[in-house]
Amino acid sequence: MTTPEIQNKTKQAFVGLQMLFVAFGALVLVPLITGLNANTALLTAGLGTLLFQLCTGKQVPIFLASSFAFIAPIQYGVQTWGIAVTMGGLACTGLVYILLSTLVKLRGAAILERLFPPVVVGPVIIIIGMGLAPTAVDMAVGKQGTVQAYEYDLSILVSLVTLITTLCVAVFSKGLMKLIPIMFGIAVGYILSLCLGLINFQPVLDAAWFSLPEITTPEFKLEAILYLLPIAIAPAVEHVGGIMAISSVTGKDFLKQPGLHRTLLGDGIATSAASLLGGPPNTTYAEVTGAVMLTRNFNPNIMTWAAVWAIAISFCGKVGAFLSTIPTIVMGGIMMLVFGSIAVVGMSTLIRAKVDVTEARNLCIISVVMSFGIGGMFVNVGELSVKGISLCAIVAIILNLVLPKAENKVAD
Repeated sequence: MTTPEIQNKTKQAFVGLQMLFVAFGALVLVPLITGLNANTALLTAGLGTLLFQLCTGKQVPIFLASSFAFIAPIQYGVQTWGIAVTMGGLACTGLVYILLSTLVKLRGAAILERLFPPVVVGPVIIIIGMGLAPTAVDMAVGKQGTVQAYEYDLSILVSLVTLITTLCVAVFSKGLMKLIPIMFGIAVGYILSLCLGLINFQPVLDAAWFSLPEITTPEFKLEAILYLLPIAIAPAVEHVGGIMAISSVTGKDFLKQPGLHRTLLGDGIATSAASLLGGPPNTTYAEVTGAVMLTRNFNPNIMTWAAVWAIAISFCGKVGAFLSTIPTIVMGGIMMLVFGSIAVVGMSTLIRAKVDVTEARNLCIISVVMSFGIGGMFVNVGELSVKGISLCAIVAIILNLVLPKAENKVAD
C-alpha cells in the first residue's frame, strides 16, 4: 500500500469516527432510557450498518443506529414480558421491512404511498411522540416509576439547564456543532450534576477496560410479536424519506440504484439482527446524513469505518459504565425536546403532503387515531391485547383502505 493510500485510509478512519460522534448522543439515548445495554447498542449499530452495506452493495453512505420510534414499545414490553420476550418481538419487526421490500420489488415504490399515505403515517408518528411526553416529564422532575429518585428542586434545575443548552446549540450554533445538540446538552447536564454531587463514579472504577457487550437471548411470545409488528410501519415508511434525503445530498438516486427494495431489506435485516443480540432496532440517522452534507464526504467507506469504531468501542466496559452514571434527570431534559420533535415530524408529514384535515375522510382517520393513542384505547381478542401505537397503526391502515375517497380525488 502506497503512502497516499495509507493517508487516504487514515483520513477515512478519522472522518468515520467523526460520523460516529455525530450519532453517538442519539445512539446511546435509547438504551439509557429503555434500560437496555449501551455497549450492546453500539455493537448492534455497527453490525447493523455493515449488514445494510452488504445488502445495498456498499453504495449508500448512511449510518444505522437506535430507533426512537420503539422507545415506548420497548418500555412497555420490558415491563410486561421482560427483555428477552421483547427482543424476540422486536426481531420479528424486521419481517415488516422484508415484506415491504418484497412489495416494492414486485409493485414499485408507489405501493408504499397507496398503503401508507401521509394521512396514515403522520398521526401514528404524532402518537409515538405524544405518548412519550409523560415519560419525559417524569424523568425531568426526578421520578423513576412511582419513586421520587432525585430531589424535585435539583431535578428541575438540572433538567432545565440541560434542555436550554440543547435548545441553544440546536438553534444558534453552526456547522458540525449544530448536528450534536444532544451531546452538548448531556455534557452540560452531566457537569452540573457532578457539581451537585449527583454522580457516583464507582461503577466506572469497578468496570473492566475490556469486556464483552451484554448479549440477550431472545424468547418468542405471540402476544409480544403481534404488539410490536405494526409499530415497524412508521419507521419503515420514514426510511423512504431518509433514502430520499441522502439521495438529494449526494446527487444520486438511491431509490433506483441500489433500489428502495434493497435499502428496506438492509434496514430490516439490521433491525432483526440488533434485536437478536439484545440491542434496540436500527434506523437510518438523519444527523449523519446532515454531517455528510456538511462535510461533503460521500464515500460509503466512511460509514464502514464508523461501524467499525462503534463495534470497537462496544467492547470497552468503562464506556458503558460511564454512560450508566448519567442521571435520569439529565436524560429527562433532553427528552423534553426529542419526544416533542417526534410529534413534530408527524405533523410535518401531514403538512408537506398538504393533507386536507377538513375533508371528512381524513378528519375521521386522524381523529380516531389521535383519540385511541392519547386516550389509551385497547382491544382484547381472547388472551391477546392490542393497544398503543400498534392499535393506532392498525386502525389507521384499515380506515384508509375502507373509507371511500372524495369524488374529486378518486381519479388520483
